[in-house]
Amino acid sequence: MTRMPKVIESVKEFFKKEPFRGVNPDEAVAMGAAALGGVLRGDVKGLVLLDVTPLSLGIETLGGVFTRMIPKNTTIPTKKSQTYSTAADNQTQVGIKVFQGEREMAADNQMMGQFDLVGIPPAPRGVPQIEVTFDIDANGICHVTAKDKATGKSQNITITANGGLSKDQIEQMIRDSESHAEADRIKRELVETRNNAETQLNTAETQLNSWKYVSDAEKENVRTLVAELRKAMENPNVTKDDLDASTKKLQNAVMECGRTEHQQGAAANSGSQQQQQQGEQQQGEQQQQQDSEKK
Repeated sequence: MTRMPKVIESVKEFFKKEPFRGVNPDEAVAMGAAALGGVLRGDVKGLVLLDVTPLSLGIETLGGVFTRMIPKNTTIPTKKSQTYSTAADNQTQVGIKVFQGEREMAADNQMMGQFDLVGIPPAPRGVPQIEVTFDIDANGICHVTAKDKATGKSQNITITANGGLSKDQIEQMIRDSESHAEADRIKRELVETRNNAETQLNTAETQLNSWKYVSDAEKENVRTLVAELRKAMENPNVTKDDLDASTKKLQNAVMECGRTEHQQGAAANSGSQQQQQQGEQQQGEQQQQQDSEKK
């Protein structure tokens, strides 16, 4: 129990009885610190003291979003891996920025460190597989590793799980995240909508160059919708709902063209196979007739 008279008085008034003051606060803190030190050194066996991450740890992803890898209050030691990819075609390196905090956008959190993974073979966006691993040991030391699954190349950084923040700073960051929760949610949803729109644009432009059986009118409709979506994305004041609507229109048009391409392609292949079979049958009949004439 605290030694502060006002706190003792308030507790007494609330519970209508004398508070228990048999525990010396200074001794409790000292004994706890000694026990933890013994566990960390390995001198004390059979005693389990659980420590947790005070704030979430994660990385910055497309659009500046803070993607959590280790959530707040996760018991340590802990380890988690997640696979990401590139955001542009022929990208040969990726930058890994490590943050801690509770805000939805990386820029609003505290940067812990950054490094680059280089030597990624050029490939279309979304193809390379980059595995990011967060490994926090019992001492609160976090090892962050990024590895290209195709080449095995990796890069890493070592940081402290609390980033050297004081208890007051951590509590202030948590309060800030709570007070900005709604605004952060709206901002993140808009960024994710933009990311989805960009993905649909890339899909549409790739498909336009590969369609063989889609009519010119259908292709022109897709090009028009692509232009409309790009114009919407250039508008800094565009709303999430408007961007969603334009994205879905393009997505539906591409899906319809894909359906046409599949059906027409299947019909064309079926017709070619029938013609080939008929040709083979005619050749067989002609051969039989020639053999009969020879006899």
